[in-house]
Amino acid sequence: MQFVRATGAAALCLLFGTIVPAYSQQNRQNGKQDKAAERQQLRQQQSEQLQQRRAQPAQQQQRAQQQQGQQRPQQARQRQQPQRTRQQATAWQRQRGWAREGSLQGYSTWQQGRAQQWDRQHRTWLQRGGYGGYYIPQATFSLSFGSQNYFRMYNRPTMYMGYPRFRYGGYSFLLLDPWPEYWQNNWYSTDDVYIDYDDGYYLYNRRSPGVRLAITVVL
Repeated sequence: MQFVRATGAAALCLLFGTIVPAYSQQNRQNGKQDKAAERQQLRQQQSEQLQQRRAQPAQQQQRAQQQQGQQRPQQARQRQQPQRTRQQATAWQRQRGWAREGSLQGYSTWQQGRAQQWDRQHRTWLQRGGYGGYYIPQATFSLSFGSQNYFRMYNRPTMYMGYPRFRYGGYSFLLLDPWPEYWQNNWYSTDDVYIDYDDGYYLYNRRSPGVRLAITVVL
């Protein structure tokens, strides 16, 4: 009986001795795996932070370029606006220097100024051979003109030299382009418009951002 007990006890000790090292080894392996996962996660976080730090200057530069791009058209227009004497502008006006072949040659009533196919009928200043009229002084232009200074005519333009004439900012202007067929007849009293310069003066309608009508200062 004692032999059986001794044998059983020895077996238990042997079994326990086998289990404990195996359990400890498993724990060490699990611990190593956890630490490896933590290191991997830490490296990933550090990599993401590094990428974010690298991206920030590029994003800041992109925003700065966008702001410069928004400012550049207005600045470029202002730089490109040359000077011309009143005598030169008056001579060009008398010769109707804007009325190249294909341009609207003038008409007698307001309603005749509505286009049938504006995309085909309007002409840019480049197509007209360039703007040869009077230039508004830069200081005055900056204060009263440009996209930030929109207005309404309210009164229908009157006909002068075969084109509608309106006044704004102390100057008279001739509307040389036909107005689009999809504008209302009384757009002059319902729509906000503004005058800007791009190698010549144009009238813009805030309801139609892609449309601009060639205009000239009248002396």
